[in-house]
Amino acid sequence: MLYELLYPLRNHAPWLSFLNVLRYVPFRAIAATATAMLLSFALSPWFIRELQKKQIGQVVRHDGPESHFKKRGTPTMGGALILLCLLSSTVLWCDLHNPFVWAVTTVTVGYGVIGYLDDYLKIRDKNSKGVPGRYKLLGQFTIGGAVCAYMFFAREAMPSDWFDLRDHLGIPFVAFQKHPVVTPVAITYLLAVFTVVAMSNAVNLTDGLDGLAIGPVIINAGTYLIWAYLAGAAFGITHVAQRFVVARYLDIPYITSASELSVYCGAMVGAGIGFLWYNTYPAQVFMGDVGSLSLGGGLGVCAVVTKNELLSIVLGGIFFLEAVSVIVQVISFKTTGKRVFLMAPIHHHFEKKGWPEPKVIVRFWIVSVLLALVALSSLKLR
Repeated sequence: MLYELLYPLRNHAPWLSFLNVLRYVPFRAIAATATAMLLSFALSPWFIRELQKKQIGQVVRHDGPESHFKKRGTPTMGGALILLCLLSSTVLWCDLHNPFVWAVTTVTVGYGVIGYLDDYLKIRDKNSKGVPGRYKLLGQFTIGGAVCAYMFFAREAMPSDWFDLRDHLGIPFVAFQKHPVVTPVAITYLLAVFTVVAMSNAVNLTDGLDGLAIGPVIINAGTYLIWAYLAGAAFGITHVAQRFVVARYLDIPYITSASELSVYCGAMVGAGIGFLWYNTYPAQVFMGDVGSLSLGGGLGVCAVVTKNELLSIVLGGIFFLEAVSVIVQVISFKTTGKRVFLMAPIHHHFEKKGWPEPKVIVRFWIVSVLLALVALSSLKLR
């Protein structure tokens, strides 16, 4: 909104020429990060008090670790504040004509509504079940499928460079332009939908300890911020043929409009840091499904737009591990009657082994940082 309102004024008077800085994505990404962070810091104390007044407290699963019973009643649905800060900052600093911005915000809001309904039912019924899994997945696939269909099949609405690459599959550590992997559009479309839904649920499964999920979310968002900017960055003379295109140098997909997602990712980083101040151990507030489902969905869209569906497994390795641990546990128990882990998701397994909660959290953060570095190294190791 600020970009739309202020940038056109730069030529109206000499003293307004400083508004030209708004054309630069890095400036707006930094501004979005700072705006979201300051909003979160400013509003969180009031928001937590309101949650306490309305007795919107966490419902703890009865079969969980005993150390979690003391968390019962801690204010939850803090993800609603994350979304407020994230979306407000995005709208303020993004180019609202960018179709990728609308795609990622639509998924974020839509998944946030699903998460809100899930949290609401848990609090109302005083149990940890919420929305039945099949209905939750139906909503996620419907929203994710519709948004991805728009990106993959609405030729007139999408940038031509993205549309030309929609059937290309990005393989980690393989040069995208020198060794293109072209698949039927239907395959890349289905993979895109699966990526968005899977990332959303994986982040949701990771959100089981104080600050455990938001840490890797911040790290992943920061990595996508860099990747999205590089995907569309070009420098030099105005004439396109004479510009230095970073994506071509790095041999990654060149998608000019993708760089605008850096502003959204910056807003997610800022909102996440502000929330972490109050969510760190011992947590004063939990994000709830309204936060985890929506943030995961947003990260999934970022992976799709930058053609990093497969690399997201590396970058979001913590989320992937958490999801796989649940799948393995369920399959093993149903087929053999035995459990592979002491408890799933896997962060509870380490708690059962005697690891203090802060140790599990920080070590998972460290692994997430290492995986982000591995993912970024693929920019050159090709």
